[in-house]
Amino acid sequence: MIAEVKIPIAQICRIFTAVTLILLFSARIANAAEAISDRLSVAPDADEARTLMNDGKFKEALAILRPLAKANPKHTDIHFLLGLSAMESSRKDTIAEENQEALLDEAIATFHAILIDMPDLERVRLELARAFFYKKEDRLARHHLERVLAGKPPVPVAANIQRFLAEIRARRRWSLYLGSALKSSTNIRRASDAEIINIFGLPFHLDTDESRKSGVGISLWAGGEYQYPLGEHLRLRLGSEIALEEYPGSRFDQNFLSGYVGPLWLMNQDTTVSLVVSARQLWLETSPYFLDLGVGSEIIRRLNRRIVLTGRASWHDREYRAKESLDGSLLDFSLEVSWQFTPTLKTDATIGYAKEHTNAKNRRNSTRWVRIGTSVALPRGFTLGGSVEYRPTEYQGNWFPFTDGSPRKDRTEIWRASILNRGFTVHGFSPKFVVTHERRNTNAQIYDYERTSGEVSFVRQF
Repeated sequence: MIAEVKIPIAQICRIFTAVTLILLFSARIANAAEAISDRLSVAPDADEARTLMNDGKFKEALAILRPLAKANPKHTDIHFLLGLSAMESSRKDTIAEENQEALLDEAIATFHAILIDMPDLERVRLELARAFFYKKEDRLARHHLERVLAGKPPVPVAANIQRFLAEIRARRRWSLYLGSALKSSTNIRRASDAEIINIFGLPFHLDTDESRKSGVGISLWAGGEYQYPLGEHLRLRLGSEIALEEYPGSRFDQNFLSGYVGPLWLMNQDTTVSLVVSARQLWLETSPYFLDLGVGSEIIRRLNRRIVLTGRASWHDREYRAKESLDGSLLDFSLEVSWQFTPTLKTDATIGYAKEHTNAKNRRNSTRWVRIGTSVALPRGFTLGGSVEYRPTEYQGNWFPFTDGSPRKDRTEIWRASILNRGFTVHGFSPKFVVTHERRNTNAQIYDYERTSGEVSFVRQF
């Protein structure tokens, strides 16, 4: 335990600037290697298929391209034509709905396979986005359209992308998500390993409560939102989310449930503003731990084709079931900047402030934090990511015997690294591996901790 740990923000920025440049350089080198490889076809049948496509005969082109693609697995242009023909064929009015779905799935799988090895091919990513759009998978369509915008497309293409994005926003109603992960932690409850506390210079041994435990558990989460139109530029948001974290023996289980409702204003094509009333409940083991009731707001503003700014603020009244001294209010603000540097490289940064006003004076605290993260899509299907977060927390009041009577001060660091392989998918889901290391240094005895955790989850990657 130490009185204070100083980690300059500039140092964090320098570290992540270096990491970002390394990842970008690696991506450039790898993509350049792919670009000089022979991936173009000189087969006469490919020219015939192009002619049919130019005449709008996509079904006939498919009959040629399917066997040609199987015979030429490394010829990118043939596979691109196959995906394009399947997508355009799905748009014919004479096609049955189930056949439209099958053709769009074929197009999506084909474009996805190309991007595994060559993630910087913007035209392929644009057609993948269109296929998702026609299938009404708007979240994925928007994701890829925004990445194409970051690559400086020609003005007419950029204008078309903006029209797609506007229509996605206009027709949005339901959004759902579901996920699970296998988690392993060396210190589930973030407990200190200290066994002795000093009072007036005398050591006292603490009773061992076995709180510092490692274990393997499972995490489940799900949520959804519905936007009910109240007018051309006004909607009503209704949403909920649930998260479960289960470990053997149930001692460290946590369950979380929340819900919210409120208006959403579509200010213009680049700006949305929302205000919600929310409720949140946390259970530890099987007993309620605390209940939050409050309000929150969010502003999302696209500054240009690469940068999105998100501001959030909320106030909640928190009530604990068995710890009245901790009852009080919570106020927090955050500002996030997301920068899609290139179609394959993304960086984000967040700054925030939170204040907790409890009944017990020495539990009142304020926290500032900064987080910087980056991710890059590489050939061979790999996506690498990393982030670092720093959170200084200042408490009030007398913290004796945990301190010499002075207020408590915490300094928490969180380091995270992840790897994802887009080439291995099961129904569009790919495995993602995340390793997180956390460390809290504090001047308050028994409140420091250190832990390393790992997580394997499946995420939607098409």
